[in-house]
Amino acid sequence: MEIKITVNGKTFNGTLADNDAARAFAEMLPITLGMQELNGNEKYSYISGMLPTESYLPDAIRRGDLMLFGSDCIVLFYETFSTPYRYTRLGWLSNADELPSVLGGGDVAITFERN
Repeated sequence: MEIKITVNGKTFNGTLADNDAARAFAEMLPITLGMQELNGNEKYSYISGMLPTESYLPDAIRRGDLMLFGSDCIVLFYETFSTPYRYTRLGWLSNADELPSVLGGGDVAITFERN
């Protein structure tokens, strides 16, 4: 399923993964989340309720990855790095090059919707 993510007036296109967590997230759309800055590489927001999990340890997190941490924390990564944490993949953005400059260093509101 194709989605779009809008932040600070800029729209990014993405694709949801083919798993139960991504399908459950899609049922929540459209949604705007107030997302907090963490570690200079990600924005996160806790949601009410829990999504199904299929957590795994990724080889690396890539800029534009949309992940679920635990069962109730949506995470959008804007830098590429290695991680010791387990995530459930929700999807990814296809045009993520501008994410670092658009997201900035603070908290942001991000709208997720079906494309």
